[in-house]
Amino acid sequence: MSVETKFSIKDLENLSGIKAHTIRIWEKRYNLLSPERTNTNIREYSVCNLKKLLNVAFLYNNGFKISKIAALSEDEIIEEIENNISENKEEHAITALKTAMFEFNYPLFSNTLTKLEETKDFRALFFDVFIPLLNELGTLWHTGTIDPAHEHFISELIKQKIIVNIEALQKNKNSKETPTFCLYLPYHEVHEIGLLYTHYEILKAGFNTIYLGTNIPIPNLKHILKHHKNIIFLSYFTITPKTSTLEEYIVEYSNKINTGKDQSLWLMGRETENIDEQAIPATISIIKNHQALILELKNLKKS
Repeated sequence: MSVETKFSIKDLENLSGIKAHTIRIWEKRYNLLSPERTNTNIREYSVCNLKKLLNVAFLYNNGFKISKIAALSEDEIIEEIENNISENKEEHAITALKTAMFEFNYPLFSNTLTKLEETKDFRALFFDVFIPLLNELGTLWHTGTIDPAHEHFISELIKQKIIVNIEALQKNKNSKETPTFCLYLPYHEVHEIGLLYTHYEILKAGFNTIYLGTNIPIPNLKHILKHHKNIIFLSYFTITPKTSTLEEYIVEYSNKINTGKDQSLWLMGRETENIDEQAIPATISIIKNHQALILELKNLKKS
């Protein structure tokens, strides 16, 4: 027998942006949600309750009075949402993707993106929908609102979407004279979405790539230098390496890999934010975000 996911009122606040106090008022005044009660009389909400609140929050945030929303049936709420999607596609998509996550609902995920792709290219989809969603998931993770199963479900689907777009670009033939990027994650780093999207942008810019993936120790990079010249290594740090600081990682890289040959290292990710760029070798660059990456790739293409 399956056990349905239950949410606290604080979870609903974190997921919907509607304050717990306001949710309680809506329950009492409009009978908006019907939570169950634990043996200690604490509210517990189902996925259906969450889905309804997310839909209500969408309309409420778009100017509907709660008294009007509460008078609508669930079908009428959906109809009103459909009538208001055109000006708020991204917000509605993020709501739908959160619902897909909690229902483990692949068709909802796929259909939501298919509709967006009618008017957005993949770059716009990533910046306007995936990044805000992932940022929100990070907050939900830290507050304990979502569990690993939910986070992994949606993250893996996003990774699949990026990979499909990467494969489409890999069919293009790029000039052998352009620099080759070798993309990898350091040892113990497992957060791959940022690096995958970086791979997409590098291919889109017309460069050659070697994608090594996760958990690559520094000494392994020597094998790339045996076969390729004019190489740019690129790594993504979402968490600090377990065995050292990022500064120590840079020192190890400089000692073992940066041997004066025609190669360099680009570093991205949250953990690079506090690096003193004046204190690192000239062959190592900090790329602050994907927008900065796109600009760097344009400049490199011109050089």
